[in-house]
Amino acid sequence: MKHLKKMIAPIIITAITVVYLIVFAGFFLFAVGIPLWIKITGALLWFFFAGMSIFVFIERIKEIRSGEEDDLSQY
Repeated sequence: MKHLKKMIAPIIITAITVVYLIVFAGFFLFAVGIPLWIKITGALLWFFFAGMSIFVFIERIKEIRSGEEDDLSQY
């Protein structure tokens, strides 16, 4: 893997972000005094954010592998 150095930061940041979002969703699910439908809706929202983070991470890895590290240079 010749691009491993460039992929380390996105891997670390995505892992930290996804863990944070999932933990936050868990806290939201087990909060006391909130109606169930709000708990489920809120948790699904945080899981959606975690999924989007993974999607953006995958897109970034594809960019790195294809050699498009600097998107701004195209404009």
